[in-house]
Amino acid sequence: MRFRSKRYKKDVVQADSHSLAVTQAVTKLKGWATTKFDQSVECVLQLGIDSRQAEQAVRGAVSLPHGIGKNVRVIAFCEGEDAEKARQAGAMETGGDELVSKIQGGWLDFDVAIAHPRMMGKVGKLGRILGPQGKMPSPKSGTVTPHVEQAVKEYAAGKIEFRNDSGGNVHALVGKMSFEESKLVDNINALVDYIKRIKPAVVKGTYIKKVFICATMSPSIQLEIS
Repeated sequence: MRFRSKRYKKDVVQADSHSLAVTQAVTKLKGWATTKFDQSVECVLQLGIDSRQAEQAVRGAVSLPHGIGKNVRVIAFCEGEDAEKARQAGAMETGGDELVSKIQGGWLDFDVAIAHPRMMGKVGKLGRILGPQGKMPSPKSGTVTPHVEQAVKEYAAGKIEFRNDSGGNVHALVGKMSFEESKLVDNINALVDYIKRIKPAVVKGTYIKKVFICATMSPSIQLEIS
């Protein structure tokens, strides 16, 4: 049985059993910021999709207005002038064959990989390594693009990728407990609004069933869905 601290159990008792407006939910969540470290804040959306159907998959990337409060480590598969621009934009590593070999050797100390379309013939070799890690460059998430410099800037600034899990849920970081309430509200609304806009055309019935927010060490709070 999973251990729950006295603080967590107390927060559960104080949690509302009904849904709250985003601003109210964030206020309540920040009231639970009693740990010694800056907890991450996550938003979870329960979607009315059939995750077994590829055409109902919900996957993408969105730039949150205030980032996620995390230093995102970005690499870029590109060469020549593109590589130099990517480094200036914030990429920690750039390259072609040598970068592919480094990853094949076991190096995975990065969060996001960007690739120029010309490099995908080489990057494709890394599918079995980067795929399970959720780090494989993809056109759908904007990580395969001829505009490498711009993509590096966006991801280094806190652009996030997401995809539904096998249960049809999307989990995404939306900031830190130390964020001002208004910034957390902005980020949550930006994520939810974006996922609404990319609803697969084949999905029928209720698309977004429930939305919750929680912190690393807190219970979840259900949000009102407008």
